[in-house]
Amino acid sequence: MDFIELIEQYSWDNIRKAIYAKTSRDVELALGNNRSGMDDFMSLISPAAQDYLEPMARLSRQYTQQRFGKTVQFYVPLYLTNSCINHCIYCGFNHTNELKRIILTDEQIMREIQAIKEVGDFRHILLVTGENPRDAGVDYIENAIRLVKASFSSISIEVQPLKEEEYRQLTAAGLNSVYCYQETYHKERYKLYHPKGMKSKFDWRLDTFDRMGKAGIHKMGLGVLIGLEDWRVDTTFMAIHLRYLQKRYWQTKYSVSFPRMRPHEGQHFQPNVVMKDRELAQLIFAFRIFDHDLEIALSTREDKQFRDHMTTLGITSLSAGSKTDPGGYAVFKDKLEQFVVNDDRSPAAVQAAVKQQGYEVIWKD
Repeated sequence: MDFIELIEQYSWDNIRKAIYAKTSRDVELALGNNRSGMDDFMSLISPAAQDYLEPMARLSRQYTQQRFGKTVQFYVPLYLTNSCINHCIYCGFNHTNELKRIILTDEQIMREIQAIKEVGDFRHILLVTGENPRDAGVDYIENAIRLVKASFSSISIEVQPLKEEEYRQLTAAGLNSVYCYQETYHKERYKLYHPKGMKSKFDWRLDTFDRMGKAGIHKMGLGVLIGLEDWRVDTTFMAIHLRYLQKRYWQTKYSVSFPRMRPHEGQHFQPNVVMKDRELAQLIFAFRIFDHDLEIALSTREDKQFRDHMTTLGITSLSAGSKTDPGGYAVFKDKLEQFVVNDDRSPAAVQAAVKQQGYEVIWKD
């Protein structure tokens, strides 16, 4: 049974009721359980757990240091395109936005790599594209992987969902990890946020992770966009999805992230849900307690104060010096970004902040 069939057994409303019915006693039991289950996870993200952030933070730090030591991995995103056929109402790359569309050439990609290397010894790169399979499809992505692999030891992608055989093709070219955000697990409302384009197909996107698993992808990254639906329910579905994947594709590593909606080009959609910093911290703690081995990433969507604070409390992976527009490091001066960066410090400044807290930066896997 693939996850698109399994998810039909769960009710959004029933899960929401279960989360909001949790009590202080439920939270205390969850904190005392060394092997957290889904019921424990729901307790830890419930409103009842908001009074337990300090013990949750201590446990999160303890489990992170036991598994990863006092280290944080750095990665850098390289946006290859902002060309997209989708009409996602919350995204700066929306097909209807009047935005100069760019697909980087081989020469421009190499110039971007040179600029990245000049600001930091990055060995882990995340290649990002808009979703335009005709002009920047799997062959374009494969070519980009082959261009960058001499300069990086670990290559990840965040692109349109692909077929199983296409993931195998990219793995053969040097791909290590794939990040794909479901955005929301609320199937009925998903179409409101994705009215046109391939991304409007909920089941196709959800099945992406099974196709990755069957293709033998080394690491998968899951995430939901905070701002669309109730984050507590959405992340519970993501935790259910994670457990399913771990049982079925047990040789694969896993990563999660929780991007909060940021200002972007052509913005008209306002978030339905605004998550406070304390709530994002609670969610990070809950996932670390739920899974001690999980990679948890925090991007430059978040401000420097929050990122610095969370460095020792559960995060294992940070981006630094990020540009979210194609050609943003060296090729173009125009702002073509997908979202506004909130932490614009240089990699050296972020590294200094990490070291000030007694941690070391790992530049590669």
